[in-house]
Amino acid sequence: MIALFAALTAVGAWISIPIPPVPFTFQVFFVLLAGAVLGSVRGGLSQIVYVLLGAVGLPVFAGGASGPGVLVGPTGGYIFGFIAAAFLIGALCGDNPGYGRSLAAMVAGVIVIYALGLLQLMFVAKLGLVPAFIAGVAKFVPFDLVKAVMAAALVQRLRPFLVAQTLTSI
Repeated sequence: MIALFAALTAVGAWISIPIPPVPFTFQVFFVLLAGAVLGSVRGGLSQIVYVLLGAVGLPVFAGGASGPGVLVGPTGGYIFGFIAAAFLIGALCGDNPGYGRSLAAMVAGVIVIYALGLLQLMFVAKLGLVPAFIAGVAKFVPFDLVKAVMAAALVQRLRPFLVAQTLTSI
């Protein structure tokens, strides 16, 4: 399941609309699901695997990018945010979250992604807080909220099946 969610996050990177300096992708959707479905440790591990795959050169980042240069570039903070977000979402969801709890955890995860991404974008692109927020956060909020609503709804359907199949212990 860890490998599956790492692969799904990579697929989400290929579903991309290139909007400089930070592209719109579907990765966040799979990060949200990873945390809620796998729990904190395994959800976080799935994103560590994803980051390591990209770091060693597999084209798993947005636009088919790869390598350590992406991780230290303007979008690297968002990518590292995936790890923290999946871990946090899993911790906040707990054993059997309802829709509201899942959605709240996912919104918290999105905020973590934005915070880490914004900090690195500001540093690397030498942008102030407001220009970096406009370029790297503001335009994504509506899309990521829709992803969170969809992921929270999907988790309600997935988790019982996965627990019944012993694919997850949660």
